Amino acid sequence: MEQPTRPHQLLYGLNEKMPLTAGLFTAIQHILASIVGVITPPLIIGSTLGLNSYLPYLISMSLFASGLGTIVQAGRFMKVGAGMICLQGTSFAFLGVIISGGLAMKQQGVLPEDILAMIFGSSLVAALIPIIVSRFIHLFAKILTPLVTGIVIVLIGISLVKVSVTDWGGGATATDFGAPSHLLLGGITLAVIIALNCCKSPWLRLSSIVSGIALGTIIAAWQGSFHPQLSFAGPAITLPIPFRFGFAFSWSMFVPIALVALIAIIEAVGDLTANCMISQQPLEGPEFTQRIKGGIIGDGVSCLIAATFNSFPNTTFAQNNGVIQMTQVASRYAGYWIGGLLLLLSFFPMFSHILQQLPKPVLGGATLVMFGNVIAAGIRIMTREALDNRSMLIIAIAFGVGLGIEAQPDIIRGLPVFLQSLMHGAVTSGGLVAILLNILLPKAGIAPFKAKVLPATHVE
Repeated sequence: MEQPTRPHQLLYGLNEKMPLTAGLFTAIQHILASIVGVITPPLIIGSTLGLNSYLPYLISMSLFASGLGTIVQAGRFMKVGAGMICLQGTSFAFLGVIISGGLAMKQQGVLPEDILAMIFGSSLVAALIPIIVSRFIHLFAKILTPLVTGIVIVLIGISLVKVSVTDWGGGATATDFGAPSHLLLGGITLAVIIALNCCKSPWLRLSSIVSGIALGTIIAAWQGSFHPQLSFAGPAITLPIPFRFGFAFSWSMFVPIALVALIAIIEAVGDLTANCMISQQPLEGPEFTQRIKGGIIGDGVSCLIAATFNSFPNTTFAQNNGVIQMTQVASRYAGYWIGGLLLLLSFFPMFSHILQQLPKPVLGGATLVMFGNVIAAGIRIMTREALDNRSMLIIAIAFGVGLGIEAQPDIIRGLPVFLQSLMHGAVTSGGLVAILLNILLPKAGIAPFKAKVLPATHVE
């Protein structure tokens, strides 16, 4: 049995139990950092495929699957789960393949409920992929080196920061995007979080994100830019129903989902590695391998839960590593609080309806520092070993390809649809390039750079 420890600089170590108030505050901050990410994919998929009548239920089920998956990851039951705070949420990586597959079925005249049945059925089968791959994760040690995982984590952080800055400006659909009032509101939120994190009081540091968002929201209401809508037309209580839309399978839907599931494993390894580092756990050796293996299995089980309860594929959210860094709370028992609150939110859709309305600039200011911490964690992992010319070349090309495709996504529009789905973002494209270069480039093939000291009398 793992013994509780209190690592240096952590308020609560990985296996240290937390009092009620501390656990509740920690859970609220994790949920505030991720609630938008959990509910946005079902909103996008539902609205794009014309499933508006099912949206409240799909959002509730996303919260339900996230809560249950988070508990599985924190608990590490029978070696299933990482035994860390690994908040599970609906993955954005699957959006493209699910929407393109759903639209193709819609054009063929397939009914909405049958489309959902095929999406969830195919996702259920694809959820077995990370569970199977986890059995051979030790064979990937030479592929997923600290350099590769560090590159993936940095790209994840950069992609998330773009979302933060968009929110800070008022949101992608704001007609007054970048207005000084938005920038000021996000700046105040960010300043409060930074100030409280510099305090010596553990409670002030613990409540920094909640306090920053609360103050920012109050100021937005005082400015007149925040008008919460408390009326809700949906049901007061939503209960999970397994396979509500039935079960169906489609090869055309399964194959692209399966390919993205393989890529998602790379991203998950990066997130889990960063979590281990922030939680002050070993980054090599048998314990690290078992934790990564359990986390990958946990992701697969979380996806099984999601598909069973009519939700889209889940993954470990990277933004919560930033929350751990900010709050200095790594206790896996906080994962139980997070999962429990997400389950509660899933039963009462009114709560997610209210949280969804939080001012975008406030969320942008709050998440910027958390997502920035993800980038910092990736840099630390990437530079654990001395960077020679070979490593610098891999970093340069992986970042160049990943960020280049992120900036100009139309460059791959001539590729087949499933390749577009794999390469559409910085994380997947840059991560794949890093893996391929790490395999193909010989370690002794590129000589390290050595500065030549010229004699003092030498004249160019």
